[in-house]
Amino acid sequence: MNTLPVRLMGLLCGLGMAASVMAQSAFPSRPVTMMVPYPAGGVSDLIARKVSTVLGKELGQPVVIENLGGAGGAIAAQKTLNAPSDGYLLFQGSPNELILAPLAIGSVRYRPEDFRQVQRVATAPLVVVARKDFPARNADELAAVVRKAAADGRPVTYASVGNGSFYHLLGEQMAKALGASMLHVPYKGGAPILQDMLAGRIDLFITPYGAPHIAMDKEGRLKFVAALSAQRQPLIPHVPAVDEGNALKGFHYTIGTGYFVKADTPEPVVQALNVALGKVLADADLRTALAAQGQVVSDPMNLKAAQDAYVKDMTLYRGIAHSILLRSE
Repeated sequence: MNTLPVRLMGLLCGLGMAASVMAQSAFPSRPVTMMVPYPAGGVSDLIARKVSTVLGKELGQPVVIENLGGAGGAIAAQKTLNAPSDGYLLFQGSPNELILAPLAIGSVRYRPEDFRQVQRVATAPLVVVARKDFPARNADELAAVVRKAAADGRPVTYASVGNGSFYHLLGEQMAKALGASMLHVPYKGGAPILQDMLAGRIDLFITPYGAPHIAMDKEGRLKFVAALSAQRQPLIPHVPAVDEGNALKGFHYTIGTGYFVKADTPEPVVQALNVALGKVLADADLRTALAAQGQVVSDPMNLKAAQDAYVKDMTLYRGIAHSILLRSE
């Protein structure tokens, strides 16, 4: 039996594996794309633009932002999964897109387990923002307005970044807690929500807050109603916390932002991204910039800790979805 072809095949396979390892160890050798699942101008986009600059320096390659809104972030998530598993498409995400969208939207076919968290970047406290002339200044007044509007057959409207998003679920949870219906209005992202809120076409939005919201509040163009926390938030000390009243006491929520790749991305590539993002989180200017957007910057995590945090999120958010009997559309 002639063993030359077998030996040749083995040699070629070995060379291919070596080339693959070399390619991975040289990562990145070209620009990296950061996928943001919402239109430009919202809080997610602002975070991405701050992080991408510092990350590009750490990787030694440009980091290019791509904004792609729609379907509660699921369109951008699916595009990430359709790309090669090489780490060159980095998804900036949250439970909205990766955990809740598959539960809420019947056409979404991916699972949270199709993604791997590389690094947790920040968590953000949430607030209730309203159109400028909304007649409530705290959680108890909000409860009274919502209940009266529902009784009158003209329910208060609240926006979210898509059906099944965290902000959709929080609106449903709030309505349930108040014992009165509210009308959900889905959008593609935070920027178009703000446009309609400034025009008075939408009543409420539960959202992370940042410098743009604070400026609009100071200018009287919109109104902060309540912070979903036990104490007032440092950047908006004039805004009452929900625990200062009775109607929504204990209604505390935050949301995290992280960076994700496809679950089958090679380990050396994931490790390189984890290390680079960990260094990004230590950048003093970045931490100051994100804090100005209301973000609580995370400490760097190793890969196991980052993935453990993501698995914990899966359990938490699936439980919230189940509690309001969320169904696929």
